[in-house]
Amino acid sequence: YAGSCHCGKVRFEVDAKIDGVMACNCSICSRMGWLLIFVPREQVNILAGEAEQTDYQFGKKKAHHRFCPTCGTHAFGHGAAPNGKEMFAVNARCLEGLDVESLPVSRFDGKSL
Repeated sequence: YAGSCHCGKVRFEVDAKIDGVMACNCSICSRMGWLLIFVPREQVNILAGEAEQTDYQFGKKKAHHRFCPTCGTHAFGHGAAPNGKEMFAVNARCLEGLDVESLPVSRFDGKSL
């Protein structure tokens, strides 16, 4: 899948089979309305805008919530999985040609963490 922020400054590709998305109720996910997929770092190819993104961290500062400073779109973030491997959380709403409304949504109670 090809993905981008709204203005196109951040562009990337994700190599993944997407058969569902996750909605989290934590403070940032619920405010942003993200629908997420999680993939290992090697399945993401950032084509443009990586260095230009702003990095926002809060709480335990383990996750990097990246966003385009021009349009404000949060296309993806990254952090370490419980096994220590770097994972990307991709906002499925930023992927071209993916009908997110047709996908099953699993719920994650991030608010309780």
